[in-house]
Amino acid sequence: MQWTSRQPFVPPSILDRALLRRAALRYAAHGWAVTPGAYLTGHRFTCGRPGCTITGCHPALDSWAAAAGDDPAHVATWWRRHPYTVLLTTGGAFDVLEVPASLGRQGPGTGPVAVTAAGRWMFLVRSGSPLRPELERRLDVIRHGTGSWIPAPPSRMPEGPVRWEVPPGRTQWRLPSSEEVQEKLVAALGPSRPAGAILVPRQLSTSRRAA
Repeated sequence: MQWTSRQPFVPPSILDRALLRRAALRYAAHGWAVTPGAYLTGHRFTCGRPGCTITGCHPALDSWAAAAGDDPAHVATWWRRHPYTVLLTTGGAFDVLEVPASLGRQGPGTGPVAVTAAGRWMFLVRSGSPLRPELERRLDVIRHGTGSWIPAPPSRMPEGPVRWEVPPGRTQWRLPSSEEVQEKLVAALGPSRPAGAILVPRQLSTSRRAA
C-alpha cells in the first residue's frame, strides 16, 4: 500500500454548508434566532420554493419569522442539504442599526458589528428603541426591528462574504443600548445636512424586510 499526503477532495458546497451550519449553531447557542436564507447560485439567490422569483437575498422559508429560533437540533437540519445563507432575525434578542461605510467607520465599536462587502455596517444593539430624528431622516440609515432580518457572517453576498468587524466574542456577546450607539453615530454625522442631500435610498439596503 502506498501512503500519500494528499487530502481527499471535498466539494466547496459541502465545506460552505458545514461552515454556515457551524456559524448558525453558534449564534443559536447564544440565544440569537436564526433562519435559513436563499443561497447564491451564480449571480442570483435560490431558495428552492416553487415559483419564487426573488433574485436577491431573502428568507428561504415562507413562514420564516415563525420558524426562526435557537433550538440546535432544529437549526442543524436546515443546513443538511444546502449552503443556506444564515439570517439573524431582529426585534427579539437585538435590533440592528444599518449604516453606510462612511458613517460606520466612524461609529462606535462597543458591541458586535457586521460589515457587508458592499459597504453596509450593521451595529447590533439592544432592541426596542426608535431611531433618533437625526438618523431617521437619512435614507441611508435603517433600523431593523420586529419583522426584519440581516445576513450574518460568513454568509456570501454577490459582492463577497459578510464579515465581523467586531466579533460578538470580543464583547462577550453583550449588546450596547441603542441610545448609546445612536448618540455616537449622530456625533459622527457632523453638521446637519438637508434631507435632499442624501442620495442613497433605503431600498438599496442589502438586508431588508421580506415581502
